Amino acid sequence: MTARSRTAGRQRPQRHFPLQVLLGFLVVYFLVPFWWVIVNSSKDAPGLFGGGNTMWFADRIDYVENLTRLFTYDGGIYGRWILNSTLYALAGGVGATILSVMAGYGFAKYRFAGRRFSFSVMLGALMVPATALVIPTFIMFSGLGLTNTIWAVILPSLLNPFGVYLMHVYARDAVPDEILDAARADGAGEIRTFFRVAFPLMRPAVVTVLLLSAVASWNNYFLPLAMLSDNRLFPVTVGLGVWQGVASANNAGSTSLWSLIILGALVSVIPLVIAFFTLQRHWRGGLSVGGLR
Repeated sequence: MTARSRTAGRQRPQRHFPLQVLLGFLVVYFLVPFWWVIVNSSKDAPGLFGGGNTMWFADRIDYVENLTRLFTYDGGIYGRWILNSTLYALAGGVGATILSVMAGYGFAKYRFAGRRFSFSVMLGALMVPATALVIPTFIMFSGLGLTNTIWAVILPSLLNPFGVYLMHVYARDAVPDEILDAARADGAGEIRTFFRVAFPLMRPAVVTVLLLSAVASWNNYFLPLAMLSDNRLFPVTVGLGVWQGVASANNAGSTSLWSLIILGALVSVIPLVIAFFTLQRHWRGGLSVGGLR
């Protein structure tokens, strides 16, 4: 081995320093607002508006007292908003996942009349922004008498075209037709074949769709804002928006409310963080396998 080849063998791979700088900047850009919320949710009203350093903790840290005030303010309505968001996220996430799995598996593994046309319509639905459908959905639900009910939020959340597309791609490549044919040849029916053979192979994608659907339902704002008028049915996103409107309209007398809004925003993120870290392994695996096969 020549000296040149030994030198080349010891050379380190190119580090792409500009790209690393850009990624570092993006990390800081996304973490700074979260850090600001963590810091300022520990302050009382004087500490929040006293002109101190907004990026660091005040001398007095009031997490416990602020949490007590948050969950007792206005009759404890914030706790009800959290429960409402949990209900909407679980019902919408689980329901959307079930429908996405059924539709995606059907498009991938069955041949039926109108299959290509139906799949094309579903792909076209991916291009329609969800906010553009809120007003037509409100008019339709108003005619059915379902506005200002939990169904006005849950039922529209069950439709997830991206989940159907993801399950179609994953089922098409991760579930071989030969395995399904072998199960049918052994006498297994379609339902048993799905749950015993196909579903275990699709589990990473199912978890991925469940997580994405639940997060989308939890963060939903415009739909419940248009559908609901009873504040006892609000999710936490709409509830905090109402508090923000009150605080902005009466800024001089609502300094303490701003503290509750900031802490409420922090508390509302915690369930999503827990869900992400709990399902991160399945989420990452589902996306990578579905994209590589």
